[in-house]
Amino acid sequence: MTISVTDASDPSKELLWLASVFSGIVFCKIVYTLTGIVSLPSFKAYGKLSDFGKVEWNNRGFSTFHALVAASFSLYFVLVSNTFCPGSSNELLIRRTSSLSDMTLGFSIGYFLSDLAMVLWYFPALGGLEYVLHHVLSLFSIIQSLLSGQGQVYILMVLFTESTTPFVNLRWYLDNAGQKNSNLYVINGIALFLGWLVARILLFIYFFGHMFKHFDQVKTVYPLGFYSLLTVPPILAMMNVFWFWKIARGMIKTLKKARHSK
Repeated sequence: MTISVTDASDPSKELLWLASVFSGIVFCKIVYTLTGIVSLPSFKAYGKLSDFGKVEWNNRGFSTFHALVAASFSLYFVLVSNTFCPGSSNELLIRRTSSLSDMTLGFSIGYFLSDLAMVLWYFPALGGLEYVLHHVLSLFSIIQSLLSGQGQVYILMVLFTESTTPFVNLRWYLDNAGQKNSNLYVINGIALFLGWLVARILLFIYFFGHMFKHFDQVKTVYPLGFYSLLTVPPILAMMNVFWFWKIARGMIKTLKKARHSK
């Protein structure tokens, strides 16, 4: 049940991993600080927040930044890059990696470590047990994939679900800025619903179909990684369905309120 670390004797690869994780942590700190600096003169609502409210505002700044980076690179690898393109290599799809994909995973590890540390420090104000579970499962899966060099195509698919995070954060920003009745709030709610449907519901259906189609390759993954692929994604999928139900209810409530206000 141990993780088989690929190219462990290659110091340059280990250095790349560490540098990527460190860069993720550093960028989170930089964006956290810049969010506060830029928001104070730009948004009146920011100055009216409590000290903890400013902490959460800044925290959502770096979570948005990570979401944009992770989703962009994931989309590139899955749709554009030849790294995981069928027929582009004799290497099994499940075992394909690249320096850039390693850097993407390392960067995300740095983010999840930073965000999890803040969630635990302020627990449960920044997020309850479901956020801790989500981050722990994400870290567990990404670290395995990075160290073993296996299953990166599936990790990148799941990382694309971070593309919904900017909509979640914008809803929080608008709510705290007193813009809950604005057209932008309604439009963002619809975009969040549609984005969640595509990136966190339909994508997981494709994910499971892809795994079933390539199950002969999935079975070659080392034991811990194999059982993680069979258990972690279904747990995340169930959490996504639960949150989607809450998002759908919120959108319906917002649309009804907007209609009655006319």
